[in-house]
Amino acid sequence: QVHVVESGGGLVQPGGSLGLSCAASGTFVSINTMSWYRQAPGKQREFVASVTTGGTTNYADSVRGRFTVSRDNTKNTMSLQMNSLKPEDTAVYYCYCSVTMAYAKVYTNWGQGTEVTVSS
Repeated sequence: QVHVVESGGGLVQPGGSLGLSCAASGTFVSINTMSWYRQAPGKQREFVASVTTGGTTNYADSVRGRFTVSRDNTKNTMSLQMNSLKPEDTAVYYCYCSVTMAYAKVYTNWGQGTEVTVSS
């Protein structure tokens, strides 16, 4: 299936930048859309950004213009560059990956999450 691991979280001051990475591994034929979600304390998990195999990106309105999502299909990785961070960006960030297995079966999985704290 697919194993997903995030990295790169941490503490950053408001206005600062931080980069997150997601790596997918497993016995799949191809990776479909890769996405970032986040969940702030006491709130529901929400969509942040996604990138298709062909590189088409989509962003939540709250992060558009500040965050940039990209992927490297040769390494099965996805990145999220976060600039102009705000305290309301504080959350656990999750990578969500959809893959196609043999016989065209599609599987999805979440990573364990990486914590981002924006605070002075």
